[in-house]
Order: sequence, then C-alpha cells, then structure tokens
Amino acid sequence: MARSSTRPTRTRARRRRLAVAAAAATMSVGLAACGGGSDGTVLTWYINPDPDPPPDFEGAFGLEGIAERCSTDEYTIETEQLPTSASEQRIQLMRRLAANDPSIDLMSLDPVFTAEFSEAGYLAEIPEQDQEEIRSGILEGAVEGASWKDQLVVFPQWANTQLLWYRKAAAEKAGLDLDEPVTWEQVIEAAEESETKVSVQGNKYEGYVVWLNALIQGAGGSIVSNLDEGEEMEVGIDSQAGEEAARVVQMLAESPAKDADLPVSNEGTAEASFSGDAGGFMVNWTYIYLTYAEDLKDDLGWARYPQTVEGEPSKPPTGGINIGVGAFSANQEQAIEAAKCLTSTDNQVTYATETGGMPTASEAYDAPKLKELYPAEVLQLFQESVDEGGPRPSTQYWSTIVNAMLSKWHPQDAVGADTPSESATFLENVLDGKALV
Repeated sequence: MARSSTRPTRTRARRRRLAVAAAAATMSVGLAACGGGSDGTVLTWYINPDPDPPPDFEGAFGLEGIAERCSTDEYTIETEQLPTSASEQRIQLMRRLAANDPSIDLMSLDPVFTAEFSEAGYLAEIPEQDQEEIRSGILEGAVEGASWKDQLVVFPQWANTQLLWYRKAAAEKAGLDLDEPVTWEQVIEAAEESETKVSVQGNKYEGYVVWLNALIQGAGGSIVSNLDEGEEMEVGIDSQAGEEAARVVQMLAESPAKDADLPVSNEGTAEASFSGDAGGFMVNWTYIYLTYAEDLKDDLGWARYPQTVEGEPSKPPTGGINIGVGAFSANQEQAIEAAKCLTSTDNQVTYATETGGMPTASEAYDAPKLKELYPAEVLQLFQESVDEGGPRPSTQYWSTIVNAMLSKWHPQDAVGADTPSESATFLENVLDGKALV
C-alpha cells in the first residue's frame, strides 16, 4: 500500500512544531462542529490509523476529534480502528460487507478501492444534489479518486501526493537546478555526484507498484486501460512506457546512490535515510514537510515529482482517504449527513494541521492555520500535484494487478529489458484465469 492512507509516527521535531497548531485547532473546534453528542443512534465509523498526537496535545486528536465534533443530538459517531495496512483494511471491510454487515455506517476508504467497493454494491448512493455540491469545491484529482462510472460514490476527506524532497546542499554540490523540471536520471546522477542517496519505496508491497505506476504514466503509458471492460481490460506494460519505467528502476538498482535496503524500503525507511548523513533526494508523501521543517531547516527543498522521460510532464502519485457510507447501514440518511460534517472544510483544515493529511477542498488551502505551517509554494505544489498527478487505476482488480506486478518487478536488481513483456504476459494470464498470483 502506498503512503496514501497510513503514516508512521512523526519525529519529535514535528511533534514540537504541531503542538501549538494542534492546541489552536482544539480551541477552535466550534467552527467545524455539527453538534455535541447523543444518547440515541450510534454511527460506527471504521477509520484508518492516525499518527500519534504531540505529547502535550489535549483533547481528541485526528479522526477521533472529528468524530467527536460531528456527533449531534441525533447521533453519536463512534470509531473502530482498521489495521495499519491498506490491504488488510480492504480485507476486513470486504469480509464484513460481503456478509451484509449493518454495523458499518461509515468507512475510511483508500481511493484505489473505490471502484471495487462500488462495483460490488457495498456503498450507499450519495444524493445527486450532494454530489454536485461536493464536486464544486474539491480538487479535480480528489474528485476523480472518489468517483466510479461518472458518479461520486464516496466523500473526499483528505488528499495525498508525492513530491521530490531534497537536501539543498546535495543539489548544490551536484549543480542540479531544481527550479526547473528534472528527470529520474538527473536525480540519480546528482546523488552520485554529491555522494548521497535517492530514497524510494521498493519493498514488495503496493507502495513499490505506486512508483512503477507513476513511472509508466510519466512516460505516457498506463499499466492497464479500458477499465470499464473489467477483466478484459487492456494491459499496457509491454510498451515504450514500460521500457522507460524498467530503465529507471534498473538505473537506480545499479547505482551507488540507491539505499542499501532498497528491496525492503518503505515510506518510513526512506524518511530515516533522507534525514541521515547520506540523505540527498527522496520521493515521499505530503506529511514530509512537517516532519523535517525543523530538523533540516534551511537545507530542506522540494520540487515536482521527477520526469520519467525528459520533456514529458511527470505524473506524481496521488492518494488520500475518502469516506463511504455502508450500503447495509440501517442509518444511511444520518450517515450521509455525518459524512458531510466529517469532510467539511473546517475539519479538513484541522486534520491537516494535526496530521499532515492535506485537504481535498480547494478553499482549505487559503486557511490561515495552514499558511502558518506551510510556505505558499509548498501548498501550491501540493494542489498542482494532486490535480495533475497519476492516480492508480480505478478498477476492482487493483489488488490482483499489484500482486502480479510484484511477482515480476521485484527485487529491483532483477528488473531488465524483458521485464515489461514478461509482466504483461503474466498479468494477462492472471486476468484471464490462466495463472495465479
């Protein structure tokens, strides 16, 4: 799973940075509140885990705080925490919904699973008037991740995207100008020149396929297309775009700039490497700025995700979390009203200041609390990357695609010129039921 729905515990420096903002957010919860609590109906919200709150934080933090603020005299919102892994989150929810479980009123859902849950009939329909209202104020990339078959089927709550984070000293030593678009090849060469590392997500998990997806899309291709055809969708890995992606992976795998733990690296290990003495360049999610804003101070830089092919706009990975209403909930009308509150602009702003999970609402980026924490150019780049980024394929077969890709593209030092064609054939056989992952 990509770092779109889960985040590791923050560093102490980030916690210090957030303490004041979090306290301020707690004092102003009245702006986002929908009510005060109820002894009547209980709405159960299955949530993805939040990071730990700052040590001196008072009150309910993150999603727990949103649930508390959005409880009303008519209903109380209670939370049940899902597993850390998005794949395990999916499995738990799917099993319960397959059994028509009425206890799932609300659920936090990774955008990549939107199509699967909607196609299976596990999501309650959002009224058309609500769909129109939500679409009008949400980043286009977030709307895309919350839609299936031209219908908004979940409520966008927070957005995520990856940037290229870099140490200014490393870029300066290598003579790399990051005010202009750069390619993966240039980044790797700059790391070699500055004797630093390029940190990515390379473990045998979805996060690595997110990188592959971005590389392929950045070269003008797609892992799969014609998604409405279901298992008959077109596989596009055996292409020029697939070859370019393999070239980048192979280049890093053979470079002294790779992290020693590349085959098992994830978002957290990339953070650790980037903050170390050999840290130079890293692709990672939006929370990184608050993690390192104090630790690295003037040495922290940011730029748009690297290009796969020079001159072709990059396709930064996108993600986040949406909120779905359970199709079998006995309280659908109340759950829909609750979802509106849970995803309100004020709650999105508060959540961003507390956790680094960025808003999906465009107007939230003008909030003074966010501007106090982030430079204007960082907020602008976040929005641009969400809108112009490359989402994972919206298909109910995404989990199958991930496993099929991992079987041929991992470890990185085994990737070569034949990998795109071999993986395309294997994925086609899996989708046709001729092979198992």
